[in-house]
Amino acid sequence: MKTLINWKVFFVLLAAFAFGLFAITPYSLALQQNALANVQLPLPLAVLIPIQIISQTLLFGIFIALGLFFASRIGLGLPILEARLRGESVTKQLRAILPISITLGIVASLLIIGLEVVLFQPALTQQLGDNANALNLETSQPAAWKGFLASFYGGINEEILLRLIVMSFLAWLGKFISKTAEGKPTSAIFWIANILAAVLFGLGHLPATALLVSLTPLIIVRAIVLNGFVGIVCGWLYQTRGLEAAMISHFSADIVLHVLLAL
Repeated sequence: MKTLINWKVFFVLLAAFAFGLFAITPYSLALQQNALANVQLPLPLAVLIPIQIISQTLLFGIFIALGLFFASRIGLGLPILEARLRGESVTKQLRAILPISITLGIVASLLIIGLEVVLFQPALTQQLGDNANALNLETSQPAAWKGFLASFYGGINEEILLRLIVMSFLAWLGKFISKTAEGKPTSAIFWIANILAAVLFGLGHLPATALLVSLTPLIIVRAIVLNGFVGIVCGWLYQTRGLEAAMISHFSADIVLHVLLAL
């Protein structure tokens, strides 16, 4: 009898999700330092942070399980992790996905930088004046080591949330509208799910942006467009090569944006 989800994969992802929450903490605190200075916290940060990590991990455990369920129903998943947990060698599979995943991540990050410098920064400067400097990719980043740790959150947590959970669910819903002879979503459905997940990925960055400047239509469009590049690339990799490829690509893009640019 086929189980609803692969529980070994579930617990690995749950542990990875907890690690990602821990890894992004220094980066997040650096972005919020001015806001935290004016807030009376109910508990010391040394106590509050572990409580938040544990509670968020337990909460998202439910969604991770759902994501694995929907992914397995439409032919998606984590083929490398699944093979490794079966005791199989995954060296060839890793070698197959590393070049394209890393390359696409770097290319997406360079496109983001180009659009930011050529299009969005001039427009933001005209709209916000000196306040636009708060969103400058080269000046608004926390220290490089914090960006390095935060890259694990992007590669792990955001891919679990946006690709495994959101994109899998949207594609699973879409197969009731259009599916192949094998009962899987059509290519068009996968692309619609990919684009919608990418838009949500961009919108998900707005709370952090709001800590730096007031949100405007231009800033919202900027978040969707810039983050959408990485999201669509990762969505395509997820569909064609598995979630591990999407994670590697996202991590590579974040290394460029949050580490190399933070130097």
